[in-house]
Amino acid sequence: MITSNLRRALIAVAVALSLSCGGSRPGRVLVLGLDGMDPRAIDLLMSEGKLPNFAKLRKDGAYGRLISSKPLLSPVVWNTIATGKTPDQHGIAHFVAIDPKTGESQPVTSQMRRVKAVWDIASDKAKKVAVVGWWATWPAPKVHGAIVSDHTCYHFLFPQAVAGPTDGGGLTYPPELLARITPLIRRPADVTAAEAAPFVTVTPEELARPFAFEDDLSHFKWALATADSYRRVGLELWSKDKPDLLMAYTEGTDSVSHLFGHLFRAPALSGELAAQQAKYGQAVEQMYLYADRLLGEYMAAMDSRTTLVVLSDHGFELGAVQDDPSKTRDMRRVSEQFHRTEGIAYLYGYRVKRARLEEPKILDVTPTLLALLGIPPARDMPGRVLSEALDFDAPAAIQASYETGGASGPAAAADSRVNPEIVEHLKSLGYTGVMSSPQGDRNIAAMHFEAGRFQKAAEAYQALLAADPDDATLHTSLAGCLGAMGRYAEAGKHLDIAIKLQPLNVEAYHNRAVIYEREGKKDAAIAQYRLAVKYNPQYAPSRQSLVRLTGSDDVRVPRGDAETKAGALAERAAEAARRGDYATATQQLAEAERIAPRYALVYQYQSNVAYLRKDVPAAIRALEKALALEPDNALFKNNLQRLKEQQGKSSRR
Repeated sequence: MITSNLRRALIAVAVALSLSCGGSRPGRVLVLGLDGMDPRAIDLLMSEGKLPNFAKLRKDGAYGRLISSKPLLSPVVWNTIATGKTPDQHGIAHFVAIDPKTGESQPVTSQMRRVKAVWDIASDKAKKVAVVGWWATWPAPKVHGAIVSDHTCYHFLFPQAVAGPTDGGGLTYPPELLARITPLIRRPADVTAAEAAPFVTVTPEELARPFAFEDDLSHFKWALATADSYRRVGLELWSKDKPDLLMAYTEGTDSVSHLFGHLFRAPALSGELAAQQAKYGQAVEQMYLYADRLLGEYMAAMDSRTTLVVLSDHGFELGAVQDDPSKTRDMRRVSEQFHRTEGIAYLYGYRVKRARLEEPKILDVTPTLLALLGIPPARDMPGRVLSEALDFDAPAAIQASYETGGASGPAAAADSRVNPEIVEHLKSLGYTGVMSSPQGDRNIAAMHFEAGRFQKAAEAYQALLAADPDDATLHTSLAGCLGAMGRYAEAGKHLDIAIKLQPLNVEAYHNRAVIYEREGKKDAAIAQYRLAVKYNPQYAPSRQSLVRLTGSDDVRVPRGDAETKAGALAERAAEAARRGDYATATQQLAEAERIAPRYALVYQYQSNVAYLRKDVPAAIRALEKALALEPDNALFKNNLQRLKEQQGKSSRR
């Protein structure tokens, strides 16, 4: 017979053994992915008392700025976060793949992911999972739990007002889940005037406009409807299905920043930019407040054994007025150019202690999530467990890999994880066998270069050039690899080809300058760096090199006081144009022309402002004057050709 004292002793031993093997038993893990939320904007709004739930996370949990890596593209980074593997390993390196039947771009699919995601690993360990809206989850793979794929609701890649296949194939796992969540899904037409009012100031007629891809308001309604749909679905699955792991994604914080981020607290706007700000100037701030309310709802749904993890894949340069305000007229401006490397990482709740995270990286997320679930990370995961945030000893990596092929082998074929009818649907679209996209392959080649794997990068670029030998960018990139390996003559040949194919290839001039500099030809290098900056004044690598070699990155050499004064006026005009004040810019450039009538820069800026005012004939006339003064200027030639082509198209309408 076991006495009460012995029973207590055995319990104490069991507890001690439990603690020595990784602490208290695992709880539930709730992951909120908020795309593109910028830590600086959060800090600003938090300091104003506008984000109380984020403030609570900061006060009572662990926090750090999550360090992302290029390319700062959502499907790439979110799949790195979800797998703990680099893009060349997980296979998602861009937004799209190419449909081999039609040659058209298609959003990335779950079939393209070559390694297991954290929800796959957790499922294999009998953990119940739920995944909502995560990138590259269509067609929804089989898991122990539920997946609501990224095709269930809109994201910005869909050119029409339809998300996913019309027959519902692969939208959810299990398939019958779709019927259950359909009442929770909202479409743009469901967004009411009252819901939209905090974000945008528009008329009822504007709000009722049918979807158009070039219409900012259409995209805003889709973003808000989708965010609210995934909010409803995520909370439903969390409370009713009670998964051990929920991973819920929201794209709206990033989409609204792309649409209206240039208006966020931007001062002294005029003209069309001021009109935009009057309509949409509050949208980004209100979306951050929406995210805080979303966070509050999930916090309220937590129990005492829930760990909350809140992430963004990158930050966003908000309030930055573009050099070309015409790019803010529609979705053409969507670009990772405005993404920042630092996102956010918050941990809160069960088994989390107050701490400042020590430079957390996106590769650290999966090992940390596994540790919170009581699952050891694998040795082939390059990230670390964020142990400084945890009040228990994380389990050590005891397994080489969770991929069925071993540490270096591929994961189980994605086809085996998807219902057969979905495989047939993919075949009908031409997806089977498509494991990457051309742009994704370029991104992976660039990653090899950045990591110093120059030979591997060169081989990747050579393979791409075999398929597209007239691509100037590929010749330039290959030249960079060859130059890094000291093969200067070969690199020079590819740069010559690149510049012949594309005279405005700024990177080619820069790479040529780097080679000249390594060969000790300083003056020749400076000339090429200056040419690069002349054609693209924002090209930082060449500007930095000029400062290093000459002490200045100013490539303009005004001749006398007149051109100096005219140049200063032109720069003030450019700043006025960036703020949308085209009238002031035009007046200042007219005065600059009076002062220095033979200064080509003035006519270049006049052409730019005339284009912004939608006066293409005036833009052509000004650029012809500039080209007469600098007949060899490739930028002037290129822009003049484009303007004349645009004028020709307009005259044929």
